[in-house]
Amino acid sequence: MDVLYDRNVTCLVCKKNYTTKKVRSRFIRPIRHDTDFCSYYESEETNPLLYYVHVCPHCGFAATEEFSPYFPPTTLETIEKQICAQWSGKNYGGKRTFQEATNTYKLGIYSATLKKEKHITIAGLYIRLAWLYRSKEMKAEEERFMRLALEEYLASYQTDDFAHTHMSEVRLLYLIGELYRRLNNEKQAILYFSKVIGKRNETIEKGIVNMAYERWQEIREARQE
Repeated sequence: MDVLYDRNVTCLVCKKNYTTKKVRSRFIRPIRHDTDFCSYYESEETNPLLYYVHVCPHCGFAATEEFSPYFPPTTLETIEKQICAQWSGKNYGGKRTFQEATNTYKLGIYSATLKKEKHITIAGLYIRLAWLYRSKEMKAEEERFMRLALEEYLASYQTDDFAHTHMSEVRLLYLIGELYRRLNNEKQAILYFSKVIGKRNETIEKGIVNMAYERWQEIREARQE
């Protein structure tokens, strides 16, 4: 059985149908995880991150399953002018290389920004792109996109736009703290880990609370050393 299968997608902009590859769920077996939920796989071929963004070959609009079908006023016209009118017709519907995958994320981020997608959706694109660069040990690019992810996660927390998504408040607060920690801002990291620990009696996500406590302890021990 092939690792990849074709998924049918209808473009939110031009309404045309196309196919995009996805990794079959039975092959998605992480071998380890980082403290910011980045997962590692046996091979690049089985890494679902490469196929997270789908790109319409007809008009160039790139999206994920998290995108809303709603377009705020004038955004559709802007997308048609800035993306569709410039589109070269490249097809990302086959097996992807690392470079092709990073290109789809940048198209996805551009599409999401013009569409005025939720901060939480844009943050998800940035952090996954940072993880892709981490898998290749491309430190500068990883840090660049972690910083952008952090900005969007903070904006999501401040505007509450993560409500009614798969992201809980406790998980969001933890991720903000963890990104601050990875970007060497320990003071802000401790602040957000403390917020998570403060919610230990309100949440069912005890694992996240424990992770926040572990990171907080690690920072304290490193400071004492």
